Amino acid sequence: MSLPAELLNDVITDDGMLATDRLADRLRVTKTELALATGLSRDAVSRRSRLRSRQTQARLRDTVEIINRATGWAGSAGLAFAWFRNQPLHSFGDKTAEELVKTGRTEAVKAYLARIADGGYT
Repeated sequence: MSLPAELLNDVITDDGMLATDRLADRLRVTKTELALATGLSRDAVSRRSRLRSRQTQARLRDTVEIINRATGWAGSAGLAFAWFRNQPLHSFGDKTAEELVKTGRTEAVKAYLARIADGGYT
């Protein structure tokens, strides 16, 4: 029996904010790479005042949710993040989940992952 994949649940601070330093560390990327992958500016993931904004936190939480959903079948958060950034999704004209999130189509990616989890086709 295999162990369940480790999710990114430890990137939320005690005050409910997503900690970009923890997230970047868990994904083994820099904050600049994290910003690029989520469509945020470097300041948005580094400066405290920008990091606490509703929009920044929402984009980061959506990204973590997508990675967590993909982690089970990808095998790890790192592999799920690689999928997020690189795997063309045929249902979306070969755009990646990263590209879709950056253009505001996060809910479409979540629906796609729910369809896959239910045994649907890509």
